[in-house]
Parts: sequence; structure tokens; C-alpha cells
Amino acid sequence: MPAVAAAISPSPPPVAEATASPTPLPEPSPSPTATERYPITTLEAVPPCAVRDVPTAKPYYSDWASTIVDSTYSVGADYAPPDLVGADEAGLSSYFQVRSIMIPDLQALADAAWAAGAPLAIDSAYRSYDTQVWTFWYWVSELGYETAIQSSARPGHSEHQLGLAIDFKASGGPDPWDYYNFATDSPTGQWLAANAWKYGFLMSYPLGQSAKTCYGFEPWHYRYVGRDEAAAIHASGLTTREWMWQHQPNPEPQGPRPWPSPVLAS
Repeated sequence: MPAVAAAISPSPPPVAEATASPTPLPEPSPSPTATERYPITTLEAVPPCAVRDVPTAKPYYSDWASTIVDSTYSVGADYAPPDLVGADEAGLSSYFQVRSIMIPDLQALADAAWAAGAPLAIDSAYRSYDTQVWTFWYWVSELGYETAIQSSARPGHSEHQLGLAIDFKASGGPDPWDYYNFATDSPTGQWLAANAWKYGFLMSYPLGQSAKTCYGFEPWHYRYVGRDEAAAIHASGLTTREWMWQHQPNPEPQGPRPWPSPVLAS
């Protein structure tokens, strides 16, 4: 049988494997601006300061970051936050109570002040409605009504009743109002004025703004609103009262209406 030569086909050249094109990563979403996070809900000008009794538009405990209390707007006598804890949970005196929502930031604030050589302490924090009755009339007896109304809130009109306001002082130092200007004459006051907003605390009654805040200059009185909101207010250049007013419901006709119960908060 004749030999048959096998026809050997040459091997095909190797084919490079197709490399899939990488899926482009999505562009990162821009961080929301302060205006987007906190949209302005009323363009009405902040009302002039007046001694009145109008229920605040955001009276529930869950409204804590934007509840306005001033010489006009107030919470009821039954407003007493259910989450009050001793300030010792933030490494400060257990004698004073604050809302638990501020504890992590209050601890961070106190630690940072200590590290900066400006240790702080608390001179006053939460005050019940009844305590504020005593506080206000004490100052009336000391200063007279017309002067006291500029420096001490009437019951129901005090940020201290919200459990969010703290009067700070230098650790081991005198009452902050014993200084000519706590914000400039005390290392602790200086540090707070420059840095407290980074930890969610804002000076409620800054110098020269009494026509907008309704109270005289109190460089020791700080209101907790949380870090994001404090940064937005700080960047705006507005007082807390002006900024919060822009984020209230549209004003209602100023007729008599009851104080809603804060326990209805969700």
C-alpha cells in the first residue's frame, strides 16, 4: 500500500484575546451645598424684636436644631426634653444637664479646648420652665424690668429650656460675666469664639447684634445645633436667629393659638 503523505495544515497564528474596555467610573456626585441641605422656606424678613408670647413654629423635640425661642416666640411650660443626661457623660460636671444628642460633640469640644490650653467648664445648662421663672425675676430684682428683659429671657423664651444652651466658663475660673468681655479677655472665651462652631455650637448673642438676636451680648452663651448646621450658619454670616427664621414654615397670621405639646414629636 503506497504511503500517503498527510497534509499538515500550519497552525493558525495566535489570536490576542480581546481586552474589555474598563467601565468608566461614574462622576462623583457633588456634595450638597448648604442651601441644598437647608433650603430657605420663608423670604419674610426676620421680625423685629418684641416682647410677646407667640408659640414657636417648630415646637417638637425633634425640631431641636431649628426651634426659635426669643423675646416673641416661646415653648410651653410643659416643654422638658425627655433625653436629658448629666454633662459628666461628656467629661464635665454631672450637676448640669444637657440633651443627649449633643454629648459626642460636647466631649470633642471639651477635649479640643483642653488640648489648646483653654480648658472649659459649664456655668449653666438646662433650665426648666420653673427654674427660668426664678432666674428671670431674680434679674428683675437686681436690674429692674427694662434692663433685665434685655439680658434674661422670660420663662418659655429661654434657649436653656431647650436643653441645648450652655453658658461656658474657664475651668476653675470666675463666672464668665465677671470679665469685661469673656470672648477676648479669657483664653477659653477666645478659643470658643474661634472654634466652637466646628463642634456644632454657636454664640447665640454676639456683640453688636442685639437688634437681630433680641438679647444683649453674651459671649458665654452657646446653642448646640449640630456640626453641619453650625458650619452653614457660620458660613452665612447671619445670627442663629436670622438663619433659623429663614428655615421656618411660612409665618401664620398672628392670632392667638395654643402651644402644641412637644410630646407629639415623631
